Amino acid sequence: MSTGVISITARGSYVCDHDYLLGFQRPGPGPGGYCLDYSRIKALRAGTLLVADRPRFQVLDKFWSADQSDSGGIFLKLRSLDDFLIEKTIDLAMIKKAFSLAWITLSDKGARGQREDESGPLIRDMIGSSLELDLARGFMIPDDGDLLRSLLVHLALGAGYDLIITTGGTGLGPRDITPQATLKVMDQRLHGFEQAMTAHSLTITSHAAISRAVAGTLGQSMIINLPGSPKGVRENLAPIVPSLKHALKKLQGDPMDCATGS
Repeated sequence: MSTGVISITARGSYVCDHDYLLGFQRPGPGPGGYCLDYSRIKALRAGTLLVADRPRFQVLDKFWSADQSDSGGIFLKLRSLDDFLIEKTIDLAMIKKAFSLAWITLSDKGARGQREDESGPLIRDMIGSSLELDLARGFMIPDDGDLLRSLLVHLALGAGYDLIITTGGTGLGPRDITPQATLKVMDQRLHGFEQAMTAHSLTITSHAAISRAVAGTLGQSMIINLPGSPKGVRENLAPIVPSLKHALKKLQGDPMDCATGS
């Protein structure tokens, strides 16, 4: 899906198990930081492989933060794929061949450790059965609108996950805040996805009429709300899964004509 090359000059590293946290500053390296083509790091998306003679790292996260000089910079969280250490300037090819998925489970009990997340892994399995994934990660948070908006913006515009799916909080209860929080960060609605989910669910249960789930885009990422139960996830995700690959490709700039695209 995307390629390129970045050069990294080692100045030190912060290592946690097999995850590396690397800081990048503009225009050059600062104390304890790394130096590379700053413009290219901004375009890195979650799941991207950094390859030397073989894949060495995978991008898990990307975020901006202040440093010791308060000038700030972009930080990468990389998963080390072997025992490779950066000891000098190296060139790493950036390879993105598949899509990245983040699911967010909204549950007050789940966030307190009182309920197991069954819907999130189901989302991963259903998406993975029809869409090639290079990375899939789950997040459990309470039913908090501010927290959800912050996480959605970070996963889409910061880390660069291609597909972000929420589960839970789409009904009429006082703590069901997912749709209204999601709408506040969307660039555009995907009404067809919403209608397809509702229409399919109504063939199974009349209770589907009260769902307020929304779908849309933020940057180059797609966001979809699903109900909280595994049954609701299965019923709502099934009708839209076949369209996800084509929709993501078009969102991310695929110029192929829709009549001939896969």
